[in-house]
Amino acid sequence: MARPARSEKRQHRAELSSNQYRAPALDKGLDILELLSGAPAGLTRAEIVRELGRSQSEIYRMLERLVARHYVLRSLEGDRYSLSYKLFAQGARHPPLKRLLAPALPLMNRFSGQARQSCHLGVYDRGDLTIVAQVDSPDNWGLTIRLGARIDLLKTGSGRVMLAFQDEPARAVMLREHAEHNDETATLPSFASSLTEIRARGYWQGDSLQARGVVDVSAPVLGPEGAVAVLTCPFVQRQDTEPAPSLHEVVKTLRGVARGLSL
Repeated sequence: MARPARSEKRQHRAELSSNQYRAPALDKGLDILELLSGAPAGLTRAEIVRELGRSQSEIYRMLERLVARHYVLRSLEGDRYSLSYKLFAQGARHPPLKRLLAPALPLMNRFSGQARQSCHLGVYDRGDLTIVAQVDSPDNWGLTIRLGARIDLLKTGSGRVMLAFQDEPARAVMLREHAEHNDETATLPSFASSLTEIRARGYWQGDSLQARGVVDVSAPVLGPEGAVAVLTCPFVQRQDTEPAPSLHEVVKTLRGVARGLSL
């Protein structure tokens, strides 16, 4: 069960205390949503009370309202709470993301059919990347990432591409926000020298840092000021006799889709 780091919670409380204008009820609701976002299996009311340091009664009232508005789901047994997809759906209606997803999904489906591989699209979000679109491989075999998952900015090919295709001020902001949300020091990563190479090549290709035997291929979706998203294929090499496009062909196809989505 994932829980926010103690230092992150202390920093969060300090930020709240420094605000000139307070809205206690809103703060309580947001505290609950943020806590549940780090608990995929959900939390009981007692666990929420303990983590937030609030009374049973105020947490009970706030949870009832969040359940009534469908931002939080209550288990059938009634003793565990988890986030619904309403927040994600609301975010997907945000005009910039909506404009990105509308053309992206048909092109991603076409790529998956041609490459016989899965693919996913990530956007920068509070120090890391969030998966906003995902398409399965049409075959029985493939590696997929859960829609809405957050992936590490520094430990994935997608994150390295996002950093490579930013100017220095934007990259510094991303690194600082990553450090703040992961309780780390905001320093240039050890692979910083390779970002120039990634940018010159136009994409990332390398062994996955999460799954053995997988080659990650990531290409930027470019806007006027840099990468606005990253399209990634976790390439899985088939060992049977079923014909499938080669890694070289998959790279070429993926880059074509990313260019098609770029502004």
